Amino acid sequence: MPVSHKEGALPEKAAELLHIEKKDIISWKITKKSIDARKKPDIYFIYTIDVEVAEEEKLLRRLSRNFRTRAGMRGIQIQKAEEISYHFPKAMMPSDAGRPVIIGTGPAGLFCGYLLAKHGYRPILLERGKAVEDRRKDVESFWKTGVLQPDSNVQFGEGGAGTFSDGKLNTLVKDRNGRNREVLRIFARAGAPEEILYEAKPHIGTDLLMRVVRNMREEILTWGGEVRFESKVTDILIDSGAIRGVVINDTERLETDTVVLAIGHSARDTFQMLYERAVPMEAKSFAVGLRVEHPRRMIDRIQYGMEENPFLQAADYKVTAKTESGRGVYSFCMCPGGYVVNASSEKGRLAINGMSYSGRAGRNSNSAVIVTVTPEDFESGHPLSGIAFQRMLEEKAYQVGHGSIPVERYGDFKKAVTGKEPEPSRIVQEYPDFTPEQKGGYRSSSVETDAVPFAQAQMEFAPVHLILPESLNLAFIEGMEQFDRKLPGFQDSGVYVSGVESRTSSPVRICRDETGQSTVRGLYPCGEGAGYAGGITSAAMDGIYIAEKIAEHGF
Repeated sequence: MPVSHKEGALPEKAAELLHIEKKDIISWKITKKSIDARKKPDIYFIYTIDVEVAEEEKLLRRLSRNFRTRAGMRGIQIQKAEEISYHFPKAMMPSDAGRPVIIGTGPAGLFCGYLLAKHGYRPILLERGKAVEDRRKDVESFWKTGVLQPDSNVQFGEGGAGTFSDGKLNTLVKDRNGRNREVLRIFARAGAPEEILYEAKPHIGTDLLMRVVRNMREEILTWGGEVRFESKVTDILIDSGAIRGVVINDTERLETDTVVLAIGHSARDTFQMLYERAVPMEAKSFAVGLRVEHPRRMIDRIQYGMEENPFLQAADYKVTAKTESGRGVYSFCMCPGGYVVNASSEKGRLAINGMSYSGRAGRNSNSAVIVTVTPEDFESGHPLSGIAFQRMLEEKAYQVGHGSIPVERYGDFKKAVTGKEPEPSRIVQEYPDFTPEQKGGYRSSSVETDAVPFAQAQMEFAPVHLILPESLNLAFIEGMEQFDRKLPGFQDSGVYVSGVESRTSSPVRICRDETGQSTVRGLYPCGEGAGYAGGITSAAMDGIYIAEKIAEHGF
């Protein structure tokens, strides 16, 4: 359908394809919607629609094979709709003693707690950070003043790291058990737009995600669960190879037979504590890189063939490359109409991320361009060696930016790495008002005053090229060159490059078996921090999976 179509045109088109009258359609709903930009600037929406009609078996028989073949040649398929329904397993009756404890209220912990609370388990959720409404104030204060709250920031607090992101809800994880659909349904019931149930690339945005997270918390409380903020788990209690409880804030002891480790990818002190308690874990591959910013109108023009269309939101992209050395390079957490944000959680170290609001109306579009790293890139074979690698990069980023986000033009970055003179920038000529869109302040290596917003800072740049090792810088450049062939202008010398993007996924995997448990019985590693997810939706799905395992095996 053309992007400008009216809603009433959908049932009319369905009736036409089914060779019935519109009045014969009892009900209909959109089950999938995507964008077809193959013939830009002629852009179309592609829909899958479930239609309820009387005597549907008779209608299916009447639709001759010839008709279905002709329709199929036009990209239309007509078949009986089958929906995968989600079913929580028949659970053992929860006991009054030993309520399950969930550490962390990111997507994994929140959804695990939500399912357990809904089915009568009265879980206790422990969050080292603050409730999302208070956390938001701390984050915005940090972006304005540079004063970091170690346990209330972009990484820590209710909602997890994904709360300050684009709120993407698509995943590559197969949905054989209906968990993906259940995640989207729960989000929608908690206040997310209904469109997430059918859009091919659903997203919520930071502003709406905060409201959804708060509403899910209220549901957990209504069902008898408990959510405790500023409650950092500083130790776990183990006896005879089984979990017996946790210690909160170094002082309070909470006994339980069941603990879910939904700690997120940045709980480095918790990883260290678990290692000291001999919880089996291993270093894993992940990716690090830099974030690139382009004018939003430029990306829209590349993807849509036009810079403005009232029926389309800011365009996204997804690109991948393989370097001659064998490293993978790919775009990650692409934020259309978004911002680069200071996502630090440790003093003296700087990490960045991307964020969009629901309207995706910012002047720039940004994405991380990240390069795969493996345990062979780390300095040792220690299970926590990936964390040491991240910290090394974040310390360099902090130093070259003097505590604020370091920014460099891509042309200058490439010249410093390869010695090649940059080509003249078309971006600078065509978008003279193009400046970084950032949350947390920009600061060049030559500015020695307190961190200030970019709009108030001098237009000078920091040596971002000094952050990554040379091999990763070269892989980054090779990836940018390959992406430019798919998205012409992507490696323009005027593109802004910021660093460092180091928190793409957990550098650690906490081992678990087919029951979902560690060798420490009753301890359930879960979500992205444990190494079993890679985004909001997959982490939420893993949280549901662990809730199922707890219900199946009891506690």
